[in-house]
Amino acid sequence: MVVQGKNIIGFSLSATSEDFVTSFDPREARPLEKFYMATNEEIEETLQKASQAFGVYKHFSGSKKADFLEAIADEILALDDVLVQTAVKESGLPEARIIGERGRTVGQLRLFAQLLRDGSWVDATIETAQPDRQPLPKPDIRKMLVPVGPVVVFAASNFPLAFSTAGGDTASALAAGNPVIVKAHMSHLGTNELVARAIAQAAKNTGMPDGVFSSLNGRGSSLGQQLVMHPVVKSVGFTGSYSGGMALYKAAAQREEPIPVFAEMGSINPVVLLPGKLKASGRETARQYAGSITLGAGQFCTNPGLLLGIEGEELDIFLDELAKEIEAVVPATMLNEGIWKSYQNGRAKVLEQNGVTLLGAAAEQEGNHLGAAAVACVSGANFLNNPNLHEEVFGPFSLVVKCTDKEQLQQVIRSARGQLTSTIMAEPGELTEYKDVVREASNVAGRVLFNGVPTGVEVCHAMQHGGPFPSSTDSRFTSVGTDAIKRFVRPLALQGFPEEALPDELKNSNPLGIWRKVNGELTRDAI
Repeated sequence: MVVQGKNIIGFSLSATSEDFVTSFDPREARPLEKFYMATNEEIEETLQKASQAFGVYKHFSGSKKADFLEAIADEILALDDVLVQTAVKESGLPEARIIGERGRTVGQLRLFAQLLRDGSWVDATIETAQPDRQPLPKPDIRKMLVPVGPVVVFAASNFPLAFSTAGGDTASALAAGNPVIVKAHMSHLGTNELVARAIAQAAKNTGMPDGVFSSLNGRGSSLGQQLVMHPVVKSVGFTGSYSGGMALYKAAAQREEPIPVFAEMGSINPVVLLPGKLKASGRETARQYAGSITLGAGQFCTNPGLLLGIEGEELDIFLDELAKEIEAVVPATMLNEGIWKSYQNGRAKVLEQNGVTLLGAAAEQEGNHLGAAAVACVSGANFLNNPNLHEEVFGPFSLVVKCTDKEQLQQVIRSARGQLTSTIMAEPGELTEYKDVVREASNVAGRVLFNGVPTGVEVCHAMQHGGPFPSSTDSRFTSVGTDAIKRFVRPLALQGFPEEALPDELKNSNPLGIWRKVNGELTRDAI
């Protein structure tokens, strides 16, 4: 498959504008292919196709939608090395990382297909009628989750496959029964086109309606704002910066019909280093965290950007080893010039703050957009008094906060606001002694780890990837794992309907054999 630089509007390729941008190789600092921006007419055609497709697609069975998702996985794999090398060129990420990310992308598509074939995810709940109940009869009421309508997905910069065109937002929205319109990320337009065309081909092959999936190119925020404000769109999935996520969130709230924006907006992911753990394995823990801080040039939303410890010999030994490990890391190419500049500026801003000391930094090297790792240190008092130190530095950087005691440690955690993750590095016996610290870490995060690293998010039924604001706009939902489907549905109750008019999920006979709650009890039995 050859990249053509066009928009994918349902089953059609389109490039009616003379306005284009050129994709870029961050390693070689050279331009690649031209990509044409979507015109107002193309945007409107896309939205109308999505609206029409929803009227058909929402009625498809779980099995038919599962066939579609599995076909997408197959088409992505069929792109083979063309996709891998395109993503490597556009992102600067190593080939092994892209191959692994492709596996994750395909795996989560297949996981949602399994969820659809099981069918129980719709949370079917049935209360049967009691016409003789006194003083008033009880009606027959049956409830389940149904799709909301066309969803706009914003592709992420740091995951050209797994959080982008066919990533978790797209997979979960399609699984829920909604058409998807992707706004391609400017950092990997070629990768986006290849995957988008694979999705369109899978849609054709499995009998999906034209418009069930589209992908549009647009510079800046204009396309995103236009899509979010259009009345056809019913929900938004976003992974990116705080400023970008909040701009979409505020725009959606100002519509005549406000819609939800499920934005995952980054995190500094505090890690608590308790004394017993550092005494038992301080140097090993330092090496472990040096690897996590610099993984993928630090370009993960779960990067451990804040390490918290209590002053003492154990922490000093850990910091000495951490600095040595960071200094030995070879700088890696960052995703694009904007991210590289932001990292340079963010790191410099932290290092110029009062009381901040540079512990160790990798040597700068010649090359394009290379992000040199660094780790710095500050006292608990200075951290608490300086909001500039609470901001995320997106890249291979971490700030160590040296607290005077357990109480100050709790204050620092509490001041961190909402996070995707928090981590407790401890010996098992310390959890009781520091139970208040653990509680504070749980209060600020959506996922709490014990003796691990936050980088690496398992795609599974139990995963929670989303936390209190400002890490995400709604802490009740996850953007990773099968529960991500619940962002793009709404509950619908049907009262008094005859059997033949009910969806299969709510019929007395339970033809799908799904788990349902009937009169308060979970069962697969017919009524």
